[in-house]
Amino acid sequence: MAETMSARERLAATMRGETVDRPAWSLWRHFYDTEATAEGLAASMLGFQDSYRFDFMKVNPRASYHVEDWGVAIRYSGEPHQAPTIVDVPVKTIADWRKIEPLAPDRGVLGEHLKALRLIATGLRGRVPFIMTVFNPLSLAGDLVRSDQVLIEHMREAPDVVHRGLAAITETFVNYTRAILETGASGLFFATTSWASRDTLTPEQYRTFGRPYDLRVLDAARSAEFNLLHVCGDNNMLFDLADYPVHAVNWASTSPTNPSIAEAAKRVRPALVAGLSRAALVAESSEPALAEARRAREDSGGKHWALGPMCSIPTTSRSDTIEALRTFIAEAI
Repeated sequence: MAETMSARERLAATMRGETVDRPAWSLWRHFYDTEATAEGLAASMLGFQDSYRFDFMKVNPRASYHVEDWGVAIRYSGEPHQAPTIVDVPVKTIADWRKIEPLAPDRGVLGEHLKALRLIATGLRGRVPFIMTVFNPLSLAGDLVRSDQVLIEHMREAPDVVHRGLAAITETFVNYTRAILETGASGLFFATTSWASRDTLTPEQYRTFGRPYDLRVLDAARSAEFNLLHVCGDNNMLFDLADYPVHAVNWASTSPTNPSIAEAAKRVRPALVAGLSRAALVAESSEPALAEARRAREDSGGKHWALGPMCSIPTTSRSDTIEALRTFIAEAI
């Protein structure tokens, strides 16, 4: 049976829980050897989209782009399968938090990524929704120090100073979110990285240092067409964040420590974007990934659900497996 909906129509119907001609889907990954420039990032994102024709594009910039203008320094590997290395951070002591001030959204590395979004918007010509990756303020605070544990110690020893830093980060990304939407982007991929996990914080700690700042950024994106919340990692707080004002949620649904798709379908108001593990995408055959896709469709009931990964897929994901998933999606009408 031929498709009868555009990608944008299919995604919108999925978010509303309506019947679609086939399931929506998307995958996203890094291109470490090209993401150093706006032109390279845009070309890689558009090339990946052209290859597999996803129903939405999650723009996957280098993870450090958010914080480089505050003084985080990186070293590029130049290799397609090796991420950049952090070589310096600006917050080495508690006193250094006082140096973190709001940034202009249209300058420096942040400005370069707005240029990438404009290039992507031009390349997509409105055919496919695209969303920009924005880490939540607590994640960005964690990227300004040497390790998660350092930030946790600062939160315990000097909470007021950390809150001051979080306020500056949040102000920056409230303004940056508005600038993102002005490029033609459809919304945010709003990621909590390691912080909305019970392996890192308690729910009470997250309610204090995470939630208030998250909601300010998401409020700046309230007019967006499609905002996707990514609750990363194992032992995650998906259900604690299920009331966030987003259109869909994405998480590691195949992890035994997290809610399953069937469980989330009963308790989560936004649509679900989930189903695939990283391991399945690098397996020797496509069958593990196809089995996960079938299970996700069955557990979701086939509505209010789009097929997606647990996180950025490995750079070594097998192209034949992605093609097999594309065929599965096309035939699941």
